[in-house]
Amino acid sequence: MLRTLRLLLLALLVLRISAAPASAELRGGVAKVDISDHDAGPVNDPCYAKALVLDRDGVRIVLVTVDAVAIGEIGRIGSDFLGTVRDALQRELDLSPDHLMVNASHCHGVVRADTAALVIQAVKEAAAHLEPVRAGTGTAVESRISENRRFKLKDGSEADMRRAYAMPPDRLVSEIGPIDPQIGILRIDRADGHPLAVLYNFACHPIMNPPDKGSSADYPAYASRLIEEALGHGALAFFVQGCGGDINPVGYKEVAEPADAEPLGNLLGLSVLRAARTVQTQPDVALAMRRELLKLPRARDFEPRIATLEAKRTQLVSSLQPTNINFKTFLPLLLQEKLSPEAPSHYAQGYRHEQAQGRHDLARLDTANHSNVERYLANIETMEELTRLNTNLALLRKHLEQTKSAASPDLEVEILGLRIGDFRMVTFPGEATVRIGLRIKEAANDPHVFVAGYTNGYIYYAPTAEQRRNPGYAQEDCDTLVAPEWQAIFEAKAVEVLRAL
Repeated sequence: MLRTLRLLLLALLVLRISAAPASAELRGGVAKVDISDHDAGPVNDPCYAKALVLDRDGVRIVLVTVDAVAIGEIGRIGSDFLGTVRDALQRELDLSPDHLMVNASHCHGVVRADTAALVIQAVKEAAAHLEPVRAGTGTAVESRISENRRFKLKDGSEADMRRAYAMPPDRLVSEIGPIDPQIGILRIDRADGHPLAVLYNFACHPIMNPPDKGSSADYPAYASRLIEEALGHGALAFFVQGCGGDINPVGYKEVAEPADAEPLGNLLGLSVLRAARTVQTQPDVALAMRRELLKLPRARDFEPRIATLEAKRTQLVSSLQPTNINFKTFLPLLLQEKLSPEAPSHYAQGYRHEQAQGRHDLARLDTANHSNVERYLANIETMEELTRLNTNLALLRKHLEQTKSAASPDLEVEILGLRIGDFRMVTFPGEATVRIGLRIKEAANDPHVFVAGYTNGYIYYAPTAEQRRNPGYAQEDCDTLVAPEWQAIFEAKAVEVLRAL
């Protein structure tokens, strides 16, 4: 009897040991769905929602990327999106609400009103096709496609480049801001070595395709398509937007040729591919996701900032100078001065003839015209400054009303920490500017730590404390809900979350 019991216990132990690797292995599945609103107008290239489901030893996480401007607040995706998706996935897949990450690329494509239902569909499809996978991490560098859109002026303030207003005069610009050229890469292979997914994290606004091309997912669409076609085997490429709040695509303000996202996307895609091919994947990797709620102080200085800008606007309007010319007469006078500064109004012979006769009519005309041209040029610069001021003043007023109607002096946001093997990422729900990401990476002191913005919500721009106090009033400084103190609070929490992984 005792011998039989021992044999039974041994058999149960063998069964337990043989079953353990199956439950502990990393499994993954992917799926994508077209979320473009094809009824809203022409579609240059589709916007997709892509789902990556990973499962290991009872831990399941879901990572979703959407080609959309934001998760809630602006655009077609409503503020109830996360709650709807979480409830459905918890009910149907038993997914913990803490284990869902949704990143918006921030492209300006037009997505369907039922995007939440389509995302749920994609996640369920990915979860239905889980298979053994291996994961590995790498990095690449791409410095050719992005530029910082903020620049310091000689008076110490900062301005920015937008299509909504003109650039400041060249003579006033003193220095530019940094970019983050690093690409964070996570490669996931099937057990047979064929690729299943490549996730790539990069910081840059996807705003290069003009509206006349139709709805577009912009440069990430071209990069992902190139990666997927090159890898084959049904592999999906997941673009995860980084801290690109003040990073533009190169040539964003170009007027000599049409805007085109495809060359930029191709450069990014090739850089990802070259690095991804060198990544070594492993079957037994850690899997974790950590979600925390963080309270950030709301801005309390909207009213004095608005008052300052209104006073500045009054001063600028009063500085406009009367002139005897309009644009029709200004332009030829300007060209004449530039072509022949010593004799703009006539041939040089005419000036000498007048001088021989004791007259100076042409010289007096030149003096009057030069004064009018200089005044007109000054008025143009003033009007350009007024457009910048008016645009950002409207943003300050908008957020003042939002703050007045808020129930709390703090803004509660979600912070996620993600770990897949050596790959570690921390997220933020706003448009964090590039220095935020660079500082967190430096503090983490790990080449495989990455930062994603635009994730699990949207709270507009999140500039650094220094940028937030900028007297030049760039867009990032005005289109924000947070006080300058937010930066130190978030950076400390981000490092804490990363270390806890």
